[in-house]
Amino acid sequence: MKFFNLKYLLIALSLLIINACKPTVSLSGATIPTEAKTISVGYFTNNSSLAPPSLAQQFSEKMRDMVSQQTSLALIKNNADLQFEGYISDYNVAPISIQSNDQASQNRLTITVNVKYSNKFDATKNFEQAFTRFADYSSTKTLSSVESELITVINKQLAEDIFNKAFNNW
Repeated sequence: MKFFNLKYLLIALSLLIINACKPTVSLSGATIPTEAKTISVGYFTNNSSLAPPSLAQQFSEKMRDMVSQQTSLALIKNNADLQFEGYISDYNVAPISIQSNDQASQNRLTITVNVKYSNKFDATKNFEQAFTRFADYSSTKTLSSVESELITVINKQLAEDIFNKAFNNW
């Protein structure tokens, strides 16, 4: 009889512990505060002199798409529970692989974005950080012929890095 009561006591205790936890789960595996209902992604300005004028708009839209697709939070313009803002600080093309005749065989496009993330419910999750990603291309191609494709790839990688930093605790 004591074993029977002990078993029920352990089950009840386990249920109580599980109920006390506040897990927050999304389809992407992100950890989002249960209190959060809204999110905003500010316009990321272009502070780099070499970047194409459309880069700021493209990156801002990629970030908005990422949070819209990966969370169930309402995307609003400002004063949200969770907020992203920042600027593009660097846009650089440099040779990375030199052939024997001092000519580059590959070039690298690098983009750096400075991001400020604010969480109204947990200030320990706030951060200000620079995120950098790059893509390489053959020097037989001009930047203008591959730029759009490279920017798309880099913007996706940057948005994933920023999202993961904010919501996946890495």
